Amino acid sequence: MYTISFSYVDLFVDNMADALARGDRVEIRGLCSFSVKKYKSYIGRNPKTGEEVTIKTKKLPFFKAGKELKLRVNLTAK
Repeated sequence: MYTISFSYVDLFVDNMADALARGDRVEIRGLCSFSVKKYKSYIGRNPKTGEEVTIKTKKLPFFKAGKELKLRVNLTAK
């Protein structure tokens, strides 16, 4: 049973990663949503040398907590 659970979790995570790689949004109602944010290239600085460095365009996964999750976390925090 334990390995079957891991297989389902692995399958879910793999499918979610594939969807995000395609640029799709993944939502788990009441819990959270995942999306991909696109960042343009910009000029940054090397913190050690202060030298200007060009940061390339990139995409990063973005997590947003759902309303029900936020409410539940705040209820238990009191």
